[in-house]
Amino acid sequence: MIVQRVVLNSRPGKNGNPVAENFRMEEVNLPDNICEGQVKARTLYLSVDPYMRCRMNEDTGSDYLTPWQLSQVTDGGGIGIIEESKHKNFTKGDFVTNFCWPWQTKVILDGNILEKVDPKLVDGHLSYFLGAIGMPGLTSLLGIQEKGHITAGSNQTMVISGAAGACGSLAGQIGHLLGCSRVVGICGTHEKCLFLTSELGFDGAVNYKRGNVAEQLRELCPAGVDVYFDNVGGDISDKVISQMNQNSHIILCGQISQYNKDVPYPPPLPPAVEAILKERNITRERFLVLNYKDKFEPGILQLSQWFKDGKLKIKETVINGLENMGAAFQSMMTGGNTGKQIVCISEDTSL
Repeated sequence: MIVQRVVLNSRPGKNGNPVAENFRMEEVNLPDNICEGQVKARTLYLSVDPYMRCRMNEDTGSDYLTPWQLSQVTDGGGIGIIEESKHKNFTKGDFVTNFCWPWQTKVILDGNILEKVDPKLVDGHLSYFLGAIGMPGLTSLLGIQEKGHITAGSNQTMVISGAAGACGSLAGQIGHLLGCSRVVGICGTHEKCLFLTSELGFDGAVNYKRGNVAEQLRELCPAGVDVYFDNVGGDISDKVISQMNQNSHIILCGQISQYNKDVPYPPPLPPAVEAILKERNITRERFLVLNYKDKFEPGILQLSQWFKDGKLKIKETVINGLENMGAAFQSMMTGGNTGKQIVCISEDTSL
């Protein structure tokens, strides 16, 4: 059987900006027969995420991320429907997910690495398992629970950078749900600022491409910042940290502004900002969601319940077609998405 797949065509270089042409489409033959313990599945949705930029380098700079190999199929979060199973846990028609799903139209996978998902948890929106009711949702929820130190009723202010992205758009809402009295987002367009305040319930939004970010933050956070959900790092984070209160907390989720630079992760702070951390006793510990696997199941159920109750609003930017994986990745890395960037490979769930 001939299937289409996406492979890594070239590396952007440690300090380069990724482009769609770093990826290419090709056809490959998929075996007709599967072995014991395997499943054959048709890909429905694939995810592109900022961490993948590190996988484009020969050295990812991280012990838990393996680099993509040139001319080999790329992979990431995916959802599919099983067409054939020789694994005891799965039957034809099951929906399954995994975060090392090959970027190809059909796949043969070891059933032991797959997880069955229940469409009822997402009211049939299967792609949500790659976003709000999946790893980005868990990253936002567990990051805030584990590193945010929020106490309901204590009048805390939370700031989120990259606030209109997959994690940021959820983190602000979750901050409110867990008890923050004020939530302010930072993003890159007027439209995204409006989206945060009018649709997601943020109390304020800063467009970092317009006006003075520090001044806007002072206006919107008159009592200072108690919790900072950091998705971007760099100059924006330095400005937020300078307005953080004594004994406040940084949730170090991502550093997208630094991913195209050859720097260690997490990147070192300027000496003046490092001094602020020490003087004000601000915690800034790396957060890695994979360290909290025992909390995934209750976390997913909580996110699903909030979604069903209308308390968690979910936004996606969807591009159709496997051939557009590279374009979707490039767009996501330059802020082209609002909410989770998804690539729809097939919406056909019939067998």
